[in-house]
Amino acid sequence: MTLAQHSRYAFSPITARPDFSWPGGARLAVYLGMNIECFAFGAGLGAELTPGGPQPDVLNYAWRDYGNRVGAWRMLELFDRLELPCTALVNSRIYDVAPGLAEAFQARGDEIAGHGRTNAERQGILPEAEERDLIVEATQVLTERTGAAPKGWLGPWISQSAVTPDLLQEAGYDYLLDWCHDDQPTWMATRGGRILSVPYPQELNDIPQIVGRRREGAEFADMIIDAFDVMAEESARRPLVMGIALHGYLMGQPHRLKHLERALRHIRRQGGDRVWWTTAGAISDHHRALGL
Repeated sequence: MTLAQHSRYAFSPITARPDFSWPGGARLAVYLGMNIECFAFGAGLGAELTPGGPQPDVLNYAWRDYGNRVGAWRMLELFDRLELPCTALVNSRIYDVAPGLAEAFQARGDEIAGHGRTNAERQGILPEAEERDLIVEATQVLTERTGAAPKGWLGPWISQSAVTPDLLQEAGYDYLLDWCHDDQPTWMATRGGRILSVPYPQELNDIPQIVGRRREGAEFADMIIDAFDVMAEESARRPLVMGIALHGYLMGQPHRLKHLERALRHIRRQGGDRVWWTTAGAISDHHRALGL
């Protein structure tokens, strides 16, 4: 029996790699992945607060819309208070359905990364030509709206086809975030060259934890703190990346925001010079400059 393989990267134990440091001698790079998403009314995909009824599923649609109208703004104010940067993972249709939201993150200097057109669809199920069109369309919108082409991409619903890394590299992307296989950046092979995989969390991610596993904000915050404590200690031996994936309709709820603030303040208080608060794009840039 031959086990199917993806051939994108070779196996590499994290204990056997070259050592390096992040800027300023930091050993742990921490970034916030803030998902800015929109959904179709009466159709398509979307996370659910409760099992959905017949379409139009007003309860779940409105719950998600709360994130763009209220939750994301509450989180933005938190990031301002703590003076923390983030990578905003932006659906390109958000500029039409929630004008001013993505612009608010850009105005504070945050990175704007590609996140498809909308999270009501998956790109990985599309034929190659249609997936290419999706990437091109989303990229053009973000480029026009921000004045610069996005460097990074997270597929809506972490959806990839067999050729997604190839299409992203051909579209000019430096890095992708879909693979949660490592705590350091990984070079991935494509048919046209290389693209960097920057670690994006699926454990420290509010959708799998709160929606999937029915954990609440206090427990999610405890997970962030516990992960940081372990990774900060481990980073003395090897450099690491710690991402925290967030959504406005989840952690932007008032009963959860206080716990997110507690976790972020813990990292700020305990991290000191060991921690580089950054963006996914800056992680990619620094790793590329190292020539590893």
